[in-house]
Order: sequence, then C-alpha cells, then structure tokens
Amino acid sequence: MEEITSAELFKVIGKNVKYYRKLYNLKVGKMTQEDLAEIVDVSTALIGGLESDKINQGISVFNLWKISNALQISIDKLFDNSDSSNRFIEN
Repeated sequence: MEEITSAELFKVIGKNVKYYRKLYNLKVGKMTQEDLAEIVDVSTALIGGLESDKINQGISVFNLWKISNALQISIDKLFDNSDSSNRFIEN
C-alpha cells in the first residue's frame, strides 16, 4: 500500500471531487459548489477549499459518502490517486 500524508490525501480527494462534479455537469446537469454544499449540508467554503487544495481540516466519511451519492459515484473514486481520473481538470 502506498504511503500518503493526510495533506496529500485531502489533495487527492479534492481533485476527485472537482473532477467528478465537473463530469456530472457534462453528463447529468449543472452542479455548482454551492449546489453540492447544500446537498451535503456543509458550507460552500468547505467544498471550495477541498477542491482548491486549501483545506487543512478533516472531512467526515459520512460527508464523503454524501458527496459521492450526490455525484452518483462510488465513494472509492474519491480516493483514486491515479492521474487518469483528473485528465481534463487543470483549473
């Protein structure tokens, strides 16, 4: 198993949340950070911070589960550390 720090894990999760939220926008319909925050019942700042790698606090597994459900993906996709999951997200 690959060693990873908590900061690196937050970065991976954040990149994947951003990727799958944007993919949801393309395939299903619009999902803004505000929309996702409302569904998950967290602040928009938390979603924005997570996506922009500016979060240094934990996020509960329950909230990650709610994010994955909102984005219609399995929760394990949020932990995928391969570059292939983020191929069109640079912004």
